[in-house]
Amino acid sequence: MRTLVVYASKHGATRGIAERIAMRLGEAGLQAEARQAAAAGSLADWDALVIGSAVYAGRWQKEASHLVRRNRAVLASKPVWLFSSGPLGTEAVDAKGHDAKAAAEPKEIAELAALIGAQDHRVFFGALDPDNLGTAGRLMRKTAAGAALLPAGDFRDWAEIETWAGQVARELRPEPSAQPSR
Repeated sequence: MRTLVVYASKHGATRGIAERIAMRLGEAGLQAEARQAAAAGSLADWDALVIGSAVYAGRWQKEASHLVRRNRAVLASKPVWLFSSGPLGTEAVDAKGHDAKAAAEPKEIAELAALIGAQDHRVFFGALDPDNLGTAGRLMRKTAAGAALLPAGDFRDWAEIETWAGQVARELRPEPSAQPSR
């Protein structure tokens, strides 16, 4: 089973998640490769796909959402899983008392998932390295009083990501059922 893991990553955290998913799928015996959305090539050449994007301002990166919309007919004919990378920190609930991952779910994800009949969508915590932001990004990261609006650090839960990738692999390659003895 040839599986392509496509990603749209602004600063590299989502790329890291996609590469880890592809690695885990490979360990499970699937042919898997991670590619940037802009370099995905023909999706028709793959048996299954996992598509992920960084989330900014509550939305997937344009190259990921456009890829899904442009290829909706092909994707609807294959097993597809979606993932999002975005919330920062380790708190299960945000400052307003909402589930942090549910609050970070991209605005268009229900539409995209329905459009292609996605098997699942998962939100993973992301990472933020202020050194990768540039001067404007570092300034936007802070309030007028100088307090950080967004926490810096790597909040990706690799065990959670690998567990999910393992579930995807099991769905693509179910365990052989026990054969009755004769």
